[in-house]
Amino acid sequence: MTKIVEEFELYGKQYRLETGELAKQATGAVLVTCGATSVLVTAVVSNQEKDYDFFPLTVDYIEKMYAVGRIPGGYLKREGKASDHGTLVARMVDRPVRPGFPDGYKNEVHIVCTPLVNDGENLPDTICVAGASAALLVGGAPFDGPAACVRIGRNIETGEFIVNPTVDEMEASDLELTIAGTADYISMVEAGAAEITEEDMLAAMTFGQEAIAAFCEKQAAFIAQVNPTPMEYTIHAADPSIAEKVDPFLADMSAALRDADKASRMEKVEDLKNRIIETQFTEEERAAWGSDIKAALKALEKRAMRQMIIETGERADGRTPEEIRPLYIVPGYLPRVHGSGLFQRGQTQVLSVCTLGMLNEWQRLDTIWPEEGKRYMHQYNFPPYCTGETGRMGAPKRREIGHGALAERAILPVLPDTDTFPYAIRVVSEVLESNGSSSMASTCGSCLALMDAGVPISAPVSGVAMGLIKEGDDVVILSDIQGIEDFLGDMDFKVCGTPNGITALQMDNKAKGLSVDILARALKQAHEGRKFILDAMLETIDAPRAEMKETAPRIETIKIPVDKIRDVIGSGGKVVRGIQEETGASIDIQEDGTIHVGAVSSTAMQAAKDMILGIVKEPEVGEEFEGEVVGIKDFGAFVKLTPGKDGLLHISRVANGRVGKVEDVLNLGDVIKVVVLEVDPKTGKISLDRLDKPDAPAGSAPARREDRGERSERKPRERREGGEDNRPGRSGRTPRRRHESNGN
Repeated sequence: MTKIVEEFELYGKQYRLETGELAKQATGAVLVTCGATSVLVTAVVSNQEKDYDFFPLTVDYIEKMYAVGRIPGGYLKREGKASDHGTLVARMVDRPVRPGFPDGYKNEVHIVCTPLVNDGENLPDTICVAGASAALLVGGAPFDGPAACVRIGRNIETGEFIVNPTVDEMEASDLELTIAGTADYISMVEAGAAEITEEDMLAAMTFGQEAIAAFCEKQAAFIAQVNPTPMEYTIHAADPSIAEKVDPFLADMSAALRDADKASRMEKVEDLKNRIIETQFTEEERAAWGSDIKAALKALEKRAMRQMIIETGERADGRTPEEIRPLYIVPGYLPRVHGSGLFQRGQTQVLSVCTLGMLNEWQRLDTIWPEEGKRYMHQYNFPPYCTGETGRMGAPKRREIGHGALAERAILPVLPDTDTFPYAIRVVSEVLESNGSSSMASTCGSCLALMDAGVPISAPVSGVAMGLIKEGDDVVILSDIQGIEDFLGDMDFKVCGTPNGITALQMDNKAKGLSVDILARALKQAHEGRKFILDAMLETIDAPRAEMKETAPRIETIKIPVDKIRDVIGSGGKVVRGIQEETGASIDIQEDGTIHVGAVSSTAMQAAKDMILGIVKEPEVGEEFEGEVVGIKDFGAFVKLTPGKDGLLHISRVANGRVGKVEDVLNLGDVIKVVVLEVDPKTGKISLDRLDKPDAPAGSAPARREDRGERSERKPRERREGGEDNRPGRSGRTPRRRHESNGN
């Protein structure tokens, strides 16, 4: 294939799609560029069909540090597993691509996104979706594209929407909406916002859908240049007799699904499935049609659940579409921890725990993204026992990282700034039970934990997960979906926010006919659900606690001159380490002279502050000190006034009367009271006088001159023979006559 390039400008930014030069052995490969940021996206489609009951799509995105001219951290100096950012990008690509393949397609598809250049202004994530779509289409894969993804920002001052804003433009935006899909439908939405209204969010989605259509049009023009040969493929078709044997059990499946208890319902459904397998299929048929039988039974369960909701408006647990499951909310659930909150909705239970620390405990990030770290960290754990299963526990999976990022994004807009609350904040959400919507439970639990810890958030946050059942023109929107409605429904639409507006949003869609009108209905219904949940939360804790827990560190901020920072740190950090070891406090020193002092004990806090202020303090004339004698010389003693300042107490001022030796009056380590007499403006040297001087001890005064004995009289220098002065330079001169001792 010859190199083919499509360059275009959209919404004020330059883009480029090219293929035919790189990675030519892949099924399809496209280099996609925005500004100077470039990502190589490859797609490989296997030739063999797999015996799976799902579509085997894998997306990998590994950040390459060379893209920003950096060497990876750590000992290996090599990129390893994907960072959290990289994992979120892989999820972002997977979600809009997966619905584009036909049902029943079971060939493995592997998409790899490799960022080659990151210019620091144009982010590489959204263009990966366009690259994946184009790579699949270039290779002739059975993909219903083009698909594209855009990020929508909104200028705070003008209210104007921005497509794929730069890093600088995002700084002036109150919205970050990432939306993906095709020219006809939306398949994925991620959003973080500064409490914007549902109407504004809907307007941003509408604008985003229009932008996606524009990018799809440009991509179609690129594909037309390539003119790929469509790949030959087969859609797996199960033997028709399987459905004939399974379909008559629809009523039985509907009856099995009508149970509010998840474990009981799953047991009834599994018993029915096993009964159907055992009674309707021979051993040979089970061996030959194993995965097809499982798929048919899953389809039966899906049809029964959806039919129940569409026809009766009743859900598996007996709720109406708008009804929220029973709530159980306990702030301050754990003793001693800095903050905690237990949030339970139906059979989904999450315990969130808040820990406060010094700002220097923030999380540092070694990625290709502009941010160097984050002060607020939310981590979400989903252990196997929360669903009654066994399993291996290890590093967080993609789902855990994604759910944690959503809850983190939901809370960020309401957190106080570091001037108001100079703490690093970590919240861990432990999912103890799960039956759907655990990410929203972790959002609510995290808000409770923060309020219990006394973090002065600007507004409380709640969240709810919405679902969708769509059969033709029949549409039912579900509030607070449980697991079965997520797995077998058409949409998982999570909305978080305060009474003032939306702070975060995430949507995955399986229904190709999802329109903006349906999203508008879902947003309105979610608003009512969020309010119901938030009212219940505020009944248990109506505001952040006025006082932090006794176990939480108190952090106070002091400001010192920048030129004094080195005095507080000391050589190799010796001074600041000494203060921390002596007081037990933690100290964080900023480049602008801001110092955060943290300690659980108020005594330790005050001691550390006093020591720091003592180091930077400049003694003034007339100021009195009680200091330790730290040095003794013949001419006086040096007295420590502050940790960084000594003053000189002259020997004439150590006692009343004359003193022969300083040691007769003072010893090293003595603590005495002194007053500042003078501070040299040029050198900064300090002269002291002693307060409450003792009398000089007897015998200490130096001997008087007349008591030192008579000096022997000098004899006149004898003149050399000849009377000449032969000293250098004196040749030929008559020696000068010396005066006699009697003055004659």
